[in-house]
This record gives sequence, C-alpha cells and structure tokens, in this order.
Amino acid sequence: MPNGQTSRSPLFPQRLLKWIAIGSLLGAAAVIMASVMIARRASPVLRARVIETLQTAFDGRVELDNLQVVSWRGFEVTGGNLRIYAPASLGVPTNAQPLLTLRHFDFHAPWLGLLLRPIHVGSVKADGLDIELPPVRHAAVPLSGGNSAGGKPLPKMEILVDEIICDNSRLVIANANPQKGPKLFELQHIELHRVGPSEPWNYTAQLMNAIPRGEIQAQGKFGPWQADTPANTAVTGHYTFEHADLGSIKGLGGILSSVGDFEGKLDRITVDGTTQTPQFSLDIANHPVPLETRFHAIVDGTTGDTYLQPVNATLRNSKFTAAGSVVDVKGVGHTIDLEVEVPAGHLQDFLDLAVQTQPAVLTAIITTHAHVHIAAGKPRVVDRLSMQGKFHLRAMHFTNPDVQDKVDMLSYRAQGEPEKAKPGAPDVASGMTGTFDLQHDSISFPRLVYTLPGAQVNLAGVYSMDGQIFDFRGHVLTDLPLSKMVQGRWASLALRVVNPFFHRPGGGADIPVRISGTRSAPKFGLDIAGARGHGKTL
Repeated sequence: MPNGQTSRSPLFPQRLLKWIAIGSLLGAAAVIMASVMIARRASPVLRARVIETLQTAFDGRVELDNLQVVSWRGFEVTGGNLRIYAPASLGVPTNAQPLLTLRHFDFHAPWLGLLLRPIHVGSVKADGLDIELPPVRHAAVPLSGGNSAGGKPLPKMEILVDEIICDNSRLVIANANPQKGPKLFELQHIELHRVGPSEPWNYTAQLMNAIPRGEIQAQGKFGPWQADTPANTAVTGHYTFEHADLGSIKGLGGILSSVGDFEGKLDRITVDGTTQTPQFSLDIANHPVPLETRFHAIVDGTTGDTYLQPVNATLRNSKFTAAGSVVDVKGVGHTIDLEVEVPAGHLQDFLDLAVQTQPAVLTAIITTHAHVHIAAGKPRVVDRLSMQGKFHLRAMHFTNPDVQDKVDMLSYRAQGEPEKAKPGAPDVASGMTGTFDLQHDSISFPRLVYTLPGAQVNLAGVYSMDGQIFDFRGHVLTDLPLSKMVQGRWASLALRVVNPFFHRPGGGADIPVRISGTRSAPKFGLDIAGARGHGKTL
C-alpha cells in the first residue's frame, strides 16, 4: 500500500448497514412501545378531558361508557353511549332522560391536539344523536358562574371542532303544557362547522317532515348554546321544502314546495317564505286549482304552534289574505283557526275547489270575510272543516241557462217590461249579500239578499257541497204589483183580483217562493207555506 493510506476491512460497510438496521428496528420498536404506552395512558386522560369539556359546555352531568384510543399518526378515538344531562338550574328531576344521548362517535386528532388547550379536533363523525329539550317552564335564572353543582365555577374550557357530521338523529322538545305532546324532528343528516364554545355554529341539515311528508334542507347558524335556558338558543337559516305530498293529510291533494328564511330563538322563530302547489285539491271535489302563498309566521319551536301574520295567497286568479294559528293538540294533531279576507275574488275559483259539479253553478266577483276552523283529528279535512262569514257578490251570472233566464225575465217583469221577458233575454245586472255557515259537506245561508233591477229576493236555505241539492225559501219583493208584470190587458185585469193577496206594504208585491231540486233540474214555485208569512221579509 502507498504511504499515508489506511487499511479498511471489506466487511466494514456490511457491519455499518447491520448496525443501522438494528438501530432502525430498535427505534421502531421504541416508537411502537411509546405509542402503545401513550395510547394506554391517553384513554383515561382523554376520557377525563372529554367529560370535563362537555360538562363545562353544557353545565350538566356527563357520562361516557366507552372510549378507545389508537395512536397512529395522532389519536384515533372511538366512543359510544355518551349521555349529557340537563343543568340543575333547569329544575329537571334527577331521574329524567338525558338532555343529549349519542350512540357512537369517532374522530382523529394530532397528538398535541387533545393534550393542549384549547382542545382542537378535526372531524367528528357521529351516529344516533338524540336531543331531548326539557319544558320551557323549568328554565330558571342562570346560576352565577354557570356551575350547576353550586360549588366553584367550572374553569372555562375551550374546544374547537372543524366539523361534526351526524346521521340518524332526532330532536325532541318537551312541552310544559300537559295538553300538548312533545315536538319531534327527524334529523337525517347534520353537518356542523367551526364548532366552538362562544360563537354560532354553521350548519347544514336534512330532516324529514312528518305531515305533510317531505324532505327539508336547511343551512344557517345555530347557537351559541344556552345551557341554563336552551329555549333561548339562537337559530337562523334558509330552508327548502320540496315534494311535500299533501295527500298525507287526509282530504287534501297536491305536491307542495316551499322556500324561505328564518331567525330567532328556539321558543320563537320568525319565518318568511313562499309556497307553491300547482294542483291543490280537496277530495270532496277533486278539481285541482293552483295555489301560491307568501307568508310571515311566528313558530314556537318548543310547542310546534304556528302563528300566521299574515298569509298572502293566490288561488288561481283570486287573491286573498289569511291570519291565525295552527295549534298542536296532544295525540290528535293540529287545530287551525284563520280569519280570511277576500277583497275581490272570482267566485268560480273557490267553487271549483270545493264543489263537484262543473262548471260552477255561478260566476261572480266575491268580497268576503270568514272565520275558518279545522279541528284536529284523523278524518279528512272536509269532515273537520267549519266556516262562518259574510259575503257580497256582484256581476253575477248563473251558468245554468234556465236559471239565468228566469232571473232575467223576473227582472224585466218587475220593471214593467214584460214584453222583454223571454228566454235568451240580455242578462240583467244583479248582486247578492248574505251570511253563511259551512259545516262538513253543506252550506247553510241564514240570510241572502239578492238584488236586481225592479226586485229584491230575500232567501234562506241550504246548499250541498256536491252541488246536487239546494233548498231555499223566501220572498220576492217587487216594485210593481202583479197586475203590471204581465203582457195583455185581460191578463192584467185577471191579476188585479189577486193583487191584495200579494200586496207589499208601501206598494208592489210580496211573493213567497221556494227554489229547490238539483243543479241540473231546479224547481221554482210559490211557497204556499211561506204565504202564511205574507207581508213579512226574511
């Protein structure tokens, strides 16, 4: 070998690689052993931290049956049977159901994420979340320091979760009124983002509405959670309600869609939205009519009661407004009470919706005020419906030519123009005012006043919703006596004999009449029994 060079064994590289391999294996073993030791120690530590954090956030007792930690590039945490109880400040009995129950959850976090403050978690996946809010009556003035145990205030614990994804959940809101049942919401899918202790949470949700059956999608902000008064927790958002089958309400038909915005607190949520039902129908008629609404409502999320203030609606070509309430009745359904105003609607739009016969028996412009009541229950809507009110009709026209001819001929005779009283005579202008009382499948009219040139008809009677039967009795009051309502000298002389029997105080005639039969075969005639009330009007 040349001078100055050191001799090296050819085995040196092999020995170096061998020691490197051994060191690597020992290092890996050490990492694995350390991970196992960390995981074993982390489980009770994390369990305590999770319970402490949740107890601080909800100010109530927390129980967690299962928690497992696997350490691999951080912590893989799985748990189940988590129960969070309401704060003592709500006055809920100690044996009451938990405020929150979670069947299963799992999440991943870096090693330092759960050991440092604030606690930081990336994504939490949960399944089977049940939230049961106690009645509002249990709410009390929050305890100082937010300590439900009455001792030292709990330390402020912060936890930040990037997102929580929860499936198969439900929200149950108990009611302080014993006459009302709990309000249940089926929450199919919920995503919460940037979940922290003091800021509102961004959310998206999918939930199934029971009646009418349909899916609601919503997104907005929720919180921050008010532990001592859950009903005061804020909520805002935008919703879409698509393909809601009104057929799930017995007696109604049509597919409803709705969009809107809401804001407020759980016990008082303001909703502004619109609905569209292109083929809205009642089963008593089965004549679809387009219905659109724009509404402003106050919803009590703790009871399910809704107060409409007001609803602006369009039924085909007729605009009207409604205001009132939809009140939950325990175990039965909802009672609906509305005050309805129609300023100038098309009568046929309403008759097409509610009456079987086509075309509608009458066309007119209607102005009306009515109180609508739909009792809670399972029977079809028309069997639970009652309505009372008053109305005015103008520009009236009977679709049955025989009926319209009789009206026109009566008017021309009453005006002293009997020569014009022929079938097919031009329609006369006429109008009607009255009161009505709808019960189930028939409408009674305690008072109808039908005015036309030369005469006034005062009637009372009943009209069936199927349009087949009607029965009215009353008096025809004319400006002229009977003898001046006919053509020909001899006919006029003959009627002078009977003028005294139909004399109307102040002049003219008072003729008792009855209108009965069916729409296709109406019968008009003198009401002999009504003649006993000669000289009196209804």
